Amino acid sequence: MPDVTIRGAGIFGLSIAWACLQRGARVQVIDPGGVGAGSSGGIVGALAPHTPENWNSKKAFQLDSLLLAGAFWAEIDATSGLSSGYARSGRLQPIPDETALERAKTRGRNAETLWQGKAVWEVVQADRNWAPLSPTGYLIHDTLSARIHPRQACAALAAAITAQGGRILSDAPDQGAVIWATGAHGLDQLSQELGRPVGGPNKGQAALLQPAAPLPPDAPQIFADTVHVIAHADGTIAIGSTSEPVFDDPAATDGKLDAVIARARAAVPALHDATLISTWAGLRPRSRSRAPVLGTYPGRAGHFIANGGFKIGFGMAPRIATVMADLVLDGADHIPDEFRLEPPGTA
Repeated sequence: MPDVTIRGAGIFGLSIAWACLQRGARVQVIDPGGVGAGSSGGIVGALAPHTPENWNSKKAFQLDSLLLAGAFWAEIDATSGLSSGYARSGRLQPIPDETALERAKTRGRNAETLWQGKAVWEVVQADRNWAPLSPTGYLIHDTLSARIHPRQACAALAAAITAQGGRILSDAPDQGAVIWATGAHGLDQLSQELGRPVGGPNKGQAALLQPAAPLPPDAPQIFADTVHVIAHADGTIAIGSTSEPVFDDPAATDGKLDAVIARARAAVPALHDATLISTWAGLRPRSRSRAPVLGTYPGRAGHFIANGGFKIGFGMAPRIATVMADLVLDGADHIPDEFRLEPPGTA
């Protein structure tokens, strides 16, 4: 009989399942849509930190998770025999003017302390082929950012879980502690149950391109004109994404994605001749606070919530997996207050 039932086979549900298995728990993951059926089955995979300033527990939590990611995904890849597409390849951003240049330098000094010497935020010259256009001739380069292929990462996690004796099912009764990691639908359901807005779906659209010439395997991600450009390990380039709180068809792509692609091509000269090979659209779970929602499920003894990954779910997943396993298996609560559905002691 399972010790833990996890509803939802997206990045939060699968990562928590893995963490629980590593501690000896028997785990089943249930999702009628299958592995990565929601936004976790997307194509972009930008694991990027918040700026090193105005420090708070959310930024510290994200830093811990990004630093854990290398070992986390290496173990998943080794256990599954599959590739998650993870690489800590860094990130480049353009610097538009002198004010932004001074701000970037200040953030670099902040990072020396806030990032604990484990990563660098620096200003470099824009003298490389794979880079965004930058009016000042300088770029921000950080070594904390990483890339992952979300769809491949979920497949690797699922294979690792089954290799370690976990089960992934389309349907089964709850057994043991129950963790609800049900994405955008789950946030909608919570809002209805609690009679107050907790969060809901936010549509994203993204595209996959094939470059005219191969890129280096360690090419950094680029963030320019609000667009993420991710050079994946398989040679493709992902571009995304839109952010749409209001939408008609959650699975359709449209002119909003065309505009994102156009901005990416304008910002990154190496994309001018890249070929569009596929597109993606889906609903991401966005909480009201934009932070993850973690903790006990109000009014349901033995039930827990892990939701609200929105655009940072893959970056937060290694640390969230540990924190939720602590809570569910050991009763140890290390959840930051900003991530709680309810204040401490009210659940």
